[in-house]
Amino acid sequence: MAIGTQDSSDEVMAEINMIPFIDVMLVLLIIFIITVPVIQHAVNIDLPQASIEKVQDKPENIRFSVDADGHYFWNEQRVADAELDGLLSAAASQNPQPELHIRGDKAVRYERVALAMAAARKAGLRKIGFITEPTP
Repeated sequence: MAIGTQDSSDEVMAEINMIPFIDVMLVLLIIFIITVPVIQHAVNIDLPQASIEKVQDKPENIRFSVDADGHYFWNEQRVADAELDGLLSAAASQNPQPELHIRGDKAVRYERVALAMAAARKAGLRKIGFITEPTP
């Protein structure tokens, strides 16, 4: 390294400033000092063994449909309005409860779907979902 003097103004100063490089290296060193112990000192735990058995079978979902005329269908079988409360109560008493998947025709009156939902809620069904078609 050459150190220039103030007397010779024609000479180029060829000195490299090392301070920014040292600062960067010190910051990287501090980061590695902090992160390496965290990576290496993981807690070793012996997990207990469990059997691979089903504890409870999930019941089959109920496919409940309302066609354009307002008729109810329970798993593709037509159901009268008077029978609906009994079917919903029987489904609500199952343990675990099945899910009620409602498929309503887009031309059906909202009132028919709302009545079915109110009857399901009154019977005690907690899992109700709507099935729709995805938009193209």
